Amino acid sequence: MSALAGVRIVELSHERSAFAGKLLADMGADVVVVEPPEGSALRRWGPFVDDVPDPEQSLAWWHYNTSKRGVVFDLDTEAGRAGFRRLVASADLVLEAEDPGRLAKLGLDYADLARRELIWISVTPFGRKLPGRADLMTDLTLLAAGGPVWSCGYDDHSLPPVRGGGFQGYNTACHYAVLSALTALLARGVSGEGQFVDVSMHAAANVTTEMSSYNYLVQGTTVQRQTGRHAMEAMTLPVQVRCADGRHVNTGVPPRFPREFAGLLGWLRQAGIADEFPEAVFLELGAKRDFVDLSKIGQDDEITAIFTAGREALNFLASRLSAYDFFVGAQLAGLPVGVIYAPEEAFEDAHFVARGIQVPVEHPELGRTIRYPGAPYRFEKTPWRIARRAPRLGEHDEEVFRELAASDG
Repeated sequence: MSALAGVRIVELSHERSAFAGKLLADMGADVVVVEPPEGSALRRWGPFVDDVPDPEQSLAWWHYNTSKRGVVFDLDTEAGRAGFRRLVASADLVLEAEDPGRLAKLGLDYADLARRELIWISVTPFGRKLPGRADLMTDLTLLAAGGPVWSCGYDDHSLPPVRGGGFQGYNTACHYAVLSALTALLARGVSGEGQFVDVSMHAAANVTTEMSSYNYLVQGTTVQRQTGRHAMEAMTLPVQVRCADGRHVNTGVPPRFPREFAGLLGWLRQAGIADEFPEAVFLELGAKRDFVDLSKIGQDDEITAIFTAGREALNFLASRLSAYDFFVGAQLAGLPVGVIYAPEEAFEDAHFVARGIQVPVEHPELGRTIRYPGAPYRFEKTPWRIARRAPRLGEHDEEVFRELAASDG
């Protein structure tokens, strides 16, 4: 049985909350996504299948709406509002990201539709009560104002900060919405009572800045963005290295524990190049220690030499190996590194394929099977799966209306 089997969620389609609805639907909830007659704005986001603009073939719509059923309600009409009220009356949870005040004007807000057991998740740029122009807020401005962008970029600070692709501003808030939904469902199982959850996208971004917000709040210091590594107050040593085939890798966190120094030394020996690396003797010293106290780097000569040898050994191996061979060798040695891939390359990597990142989804209307990204996490007891492709506009109107009529009795 899936984690959320038997839970019905009504989602008002919006780019801010679509990922939360997808995650809940892929966990097994019956997510019914509500669109206006012209269709969700997400349907007009490119790219499109075969580069043909078509609201039914938007890859954004497809990705963010797997496993959902879809209905159409025109909330600007009384008939549409009445249908939405009936649907909410059948739901365990409502998920929406409307601009504050819109639903209240329509008589469709939590205060209008609440009942004892109903859970309502609202995802807005600044929360329901804080000031701010929600209509001007984008994924970029959320990440910039919330703080993550400050920590993203290159060692060369004459270059501006950068935003990662993939709508992290929206999707970070969606993860908090999902965590809130799961917590509220658990709480309702004990108390029998639902609740209203107010998710601020700005706050979600701000608490997802690793140490930058806390450094500033606690000690008044700011971190510096650094190429491919954690933003810190002081600049740290580079970790991106060119391999023998010209591709780059990120050498990640250098060895810190005796077993890691042993794994690195064994890798050098297996590659037949340990004799060419004079500092291998320090790796052996690190492997034989009970503990390598990194707090003494710069104070204890032997610990400093051991730590430095670990970093240099990774650079040395990279100079002799292709990027992929370096990645595989490091994995076998128990060291976290990564090839610097373009997104499409990562999707095809054998390591990710073996972990189930590619999931075939049938598209009968096209007579094709499309590969989708798989589970973002693994459950021990309950399966995660994409139950169906995203709904076509109004695809489940009759089906859902029949269910509502049956429940009306």
